Amino acid sequence: MSNRGSHKEFSDDELRREQEFIDGLYARVDALRGDAEVSVTDALAQGNTPMQARLERDILVAERSGLLAALNAVDGSLCFGRIDLTSGVSHHIGRIGIRADDADLTPILIDWRADVARPFYLATGHTPMGLRRRRHITTHGRDVTALHDEILDLGDATRTGHEDPTGDAVLLAAVDAARTGRMHDIVQTIQADQDRIIRAPHRGVLVVEGGPGTGKTAVALHRAAYLLYEHRELLAKRAVLIVGPNPAFLGYIGEVLPSLGETGVLLATVGELFPGVKATARDTPDAARVKGGADMADVLAAVVRDRQALPDPVIAIEHDREVLMLDDDLVRVAREHTRDAKLQHNVAREHFEGHILNTLTDMVAERIGTDPYDGSNLLDPSDITQIRDELADNPDVWSAIDQLWPRITPQRLVADFLAAPEGYVSDEDAAAIRRPVTRAWTVADVPLLDEAAELLGVDDRVARAVAEREREEQIAYAQGVLEVSYASRTYEFEDKEDGDPDGSEVLSAHDIIDAERFAERHEEDDHRSAAERAAADRTWAFGHIIVDEAQELSPMAWRLLMRRSPTRSMTLVGDPAQTAEEAGVGSWAGILQPYVEDRWEHTRLGVNYRTPAEIMELAARIVRAENPDFEPPSSVRSTGVRPWVRRALGDLPGEVAKAVAELTPAEGRLAVIAPRDLHRALAARLDGVTAGREPDLTRTVVLLDPRQAKGLEFDSVLVVEPGRFGTSDLYVALTRATQTLGVVHEGEVPEALLAGGE
Repeated sequence: MSNRGSHKEFSDDELRREQEFIDGLYARVDALRGDAEVSVTDALAQGNTPMQARLERDILVAERSGLLAALNAVDGSLCFGRIDLTSGVSHHIGRIGIRADDADLTPILIDWRADVARPFYLATGHTPMGLRRRRHITTHGRDVTALHDEILDLGDATRTGHEDPTGDAVLLAAVDAARTGRMHDIVQTIQADQDRIIRAPHRGVLVVEGGPGTGKTAVALHRAAYLLYEHRELLAKRAVLIVGPNPAFLGYIGEVLPSLGETGVLLATVGELFPGVKATARDTPDAARVKGGADMADVLAAVVRDRQALPDPVIAIEHDREVLMLDDDLVRVAREHTRDAKLQHNVAREHFEGHILNTLTDMVAERIGTDPYDGSNLLDPSDITQIRDELADNPDVWSAIDQLWPRITPQRLVADFLAAPEGYVSDEDAAAIRRPVTRAWTVADVPLLDEAAELLGVDDRVARAVAEREREEQIAYAQGVLEVSYASRTYEFEDKEDGDPDGSEVLSAHDIIDAERFAERHEEDDHRSAAERAAADRTWAFGHIIVDEAQELSPMAWRLLMRRSPTRSMTLVGDPAQTAEEAGVGSWAGILQPYVEDRWEHTRLGVNYRTPAEIMELAARIVRAENPDFEPPSSVRSTGVRPWVRRALGDLPGEVAKAVAELTPAEGRLAVIAPRDLHRALAARLDGVTAGREPDLTRTVVLLDPRQAKGLEFDSVLVVEPGRFGTSDLYVALTRATQTLGVVHEGEVPEALLAGGE
């Protein structure tokens, strides 16, 4: 047998045995794929009716699609480890679990999330957890290319020749590997402190704090995969939401969960959490601060109340050659009665309509039905009903109601408010947020839209009426189908010979189902996943929410997210030291106290797997200049390559181009992190680099600003004009590199950056 990954013959029994296992594993995978395809094809051809065939197909697709999606996502790297127990039993560990066959429940590959796999991550020489050996298996495609064994039972003298004395070879290989512009899973190298966070109970709020490079994002994603495994029935129905800081970041992490066999998770930015709106435009820092403030909830409530108007001074309504006058006092009574119902604005409109119609009906009844001699009312209840119905047919009445209590969409309410915010906020804040109605939505607008939707509600009377008509049509159609079925079965019965025992057993469809239930069974099924349905439903309650860079979200954004999580089942990931947004809350207590008070757990990751010690030392100096007590995460490695700082002697774009040529790795990715207003000039001097759009992180060189760089990592980083960044933004920019860091500047730079000279 040849080692196809390294293009040489196997000379090692251990490698050969593992390759034989991998070959057998993929033989089972290929069989599973074939079985699933055949099953679905057979289902389409089965059944006496198209509906029955579709039902059987749907069941099989539901059973098989998750497995097929997982197999397709992780193909090529299914198995990555083995644990050998002191009892003599061994288990292979992989990204998903696979059984020997459908009849035999014996697993040939253990899912990394299963309890039996946990010693692979937690066992140590001091606490071996029943293991004598832990093996890391490195594959390329379906070929085994390397083995690394850790001896946990020191009394076991057996050796394979693949022993790793430190146990760190696989971890360091992953840390040093060239970046691709996409985050990879860490399932093969999960550390003990990360494992405890990944497997923490999913109820309540868990805060995971960690500095740059501590793996907090990867931990959060693996936690999502674990929760979906552990609580599949619940979370498959309610879905998991992962909120990231920007679209580039979501693209960067987008392949992690599929590589772990999970495809049913909704990834979104805050700007994508209002159905029908995808906001990517940016506000000024002042506008974002004002829009994100907690007091905006009260401001929007005041805006809604002001749309519940009073006549100025009266509204005249022509009706039956008469003029009815709605004055301030009459409408005020109707408005207060409606407000007392404590309903959302659009929902409450039905009550307001009733009050106004009753008021106008009383006016007309008093005019035409009062006895001129004794003042008694001459109208009976049917007369009153007729007057009210006639008023309800008068367009002038509805024009008055629309003026006094209009139906409003969230988009219209927020757009009108931003076009004329005076009177609701200070003059300074009004100047910061004022904008034309036609301008595109910004990310900071989305929480305002969500708040407006919560205040307004939906008047669904028309939708309910349409749905009821459609249902009546479906029932009528089903009744016809049943009658045809009954007639055909009766004919079949009468055609049978006397004494035929089968004839007495003939049942019509009427015997087992009525038209209404039959219609329900034939209604079009919603084949969308839970994540797809959740994306289209503003009121969806997620089973669990994970928020990355959580410290950056505004109070208004948190109001939006808390509505999506009524059970408060959340994992929040971030680093207060990296807070950069003007509206960011920054502290965990500040975020959570309004919603859960002190009922939340906090844990911290303190080991930096990304940033070499030489770069981390420089970045830490920047923060310590403002906060002398700052303690950065400790780096696991040192590269011996110190970052450099260089003043531009010629034009800045030219110096940047030279530095890019110097820093671009033979393999991997380089990020140029610069102020946004320099991007066009820099892109003009850098081949293949674009400005003014979401970056393609798979390109060799990408151009970013510090906010876009959050959560990302690159082999090399070039920071341009660091003196124009705030402390937090500069700290982020300096800590993105896994290997080398350079700084080019024309203007002044922080003294801490120049410690030791340029």
